[in-house]
Amino acid sequence: MIITVQRHADPSLVRKQLIELGLWVKRFDDSGAVRFLVEPHSARVTREQLLGVAGVGEVAVPRSSTPLLDAHPATLRIGTVEIGASAKPVLMAGPCSVESEAAVTELARKVAACGATFLRGGAFKPRTSPYDFQGHGKAALGWMRRAADDNGLLVVTEAMAPAEVELVAQYADLLQVGSRNMQSSPLLRAAGASGRPILLKRGMASTMDEWLAAAEYLLLHGAAGVVLCERGIRSFDTFTRFSLDLAAVAYLTHVRRLPVVVDPSHGAGRRDLIASLSRASIAVGAAGLMVETHEQPGEALSDGPQALPIAVLDDLGRELFSHARAQTPAVSGRVSACGSELS
Repeated sequence: MIITVQRHADPSLVRKQLIELGLWVKRFDDSGAVRFLVEPHSARVTREQLLGVAGVGEVAVPRSSTPLLDAHPATLRIGTVEIGASAKPVLMAGPCSVESEAAVTELARKVAACGATFLRGGAFKPRTSPYDFQGHGKAALGWMRRAADDNGLLVVTEAMAPAEVELVAQYADLLQVGSRNMQSSPLLRAAGASGRPILLKRGMASTMDEWLAAAEYLLLHGAAGVVLCERGIRSFDTFTRFSLDLAAVAYLTHVRRLPVVVDPSHGAGRRDLIASLSRASIAVGAAGLMVETHEQPGEALSDGPQALPIAVLDDLGRELFSHARAQTPAVSGRVSACGSELS
């Protein structure tokens, strides 16, 4: 909102009162008038309240650039799972890329036992080098779907191009648009038109406004809902792969009231920091985590250094996810939290 100060009022006193309301304000002078820009804020102060502040002359409410996103619910239901402010945190776990049917089948059993509700994994993989493993495509989608169904899980996986959307949407409960493609308008239109709920990862060099505009694209073209995913942005530092922006998570959760999950695996790029970043993400309000895991990270075909071993994922699941299951539908007998059979 834009607040215009009355001509004979003291702008510093008006600013002080706005700050006392808990607002974040920016002053700018325009055509001899003093105005304050009030950013969207968790305090939820109304226009009427602002007009009641001594020295305030006018309060203008500019037209929103994301009206559909403004009306988006804080909690989104996908199948039987709720993601958002009013739900328990969810865990999305699985390999960076789906390497074989046997591997994803076994991993699905184990991540379900660790408390996951979504199986994540790439069938189509965007890679920096054209010589790196690119995924198994359609075959991997089928492997994921069967593995998830056998273990009571939902599937989240990425479509990289408009031509892939229809195929991926046949297998995915939550269709992912990845960081590299967040601002691909043709992909956003196609993904929205699929009618699926979309997991929208933040571009690695994208501003908040650009990220939210991409989400608006999806809703405008028919997406059933959007879950935003903070996965780290590029900075000048190199001690982690990216810089995980937890302020963005707090803003989206508490100011914009949107469902947002965090991918600490890409945010750090190193497994020794993932548990700590996961705790911090939940603490600032994240609706869940998207974590890469692998039975033997040293042999992973992609992103091994950031993949958690199953035992570490199990510990994280016990600590952060109260709905961790002791048994999965696909396994007879009794299983431990990390999926190994007990005698």
